[in-house]
Amino acid sequence: MEEFREKYKKEHPNNKSVAAVGKAGGDKWKSLSEAEKAPFVARAEKRKTEYNKNMQAYNKRLAEGPGADEEESDKSKSEVNDEDDEEDESGEEEDDDE
Repeated sequence: MEEFREKYKKEHPNNKSVAAVGKAGGDKWKSLSEAEKAPFVARAEKRKTEYNKNMQAYNKRLAEGPGADEEESDKSKSEVNDEDDEEDESGEEEDDDE
């Protein structure tokens, strides 16, 4: 649908109806042969696999509890702040306005 939407928008710039785009996309899909649908089906399967992998990782993080992520976040923040403080103390970073 992504490619179809872009093409449809170019051909029908004044059409703002989502329903019309969806209907036209559905009609186009129905008219395609199985061979023409194959690359789209393969892309959808790949995206579905990636989505499921991401959801498993997300659910695992949720199951571990909120404390696990906070520890890493605090460490990252402190390291970034330490680097900023070092630059300020050494005087390397100065404002152009002064």
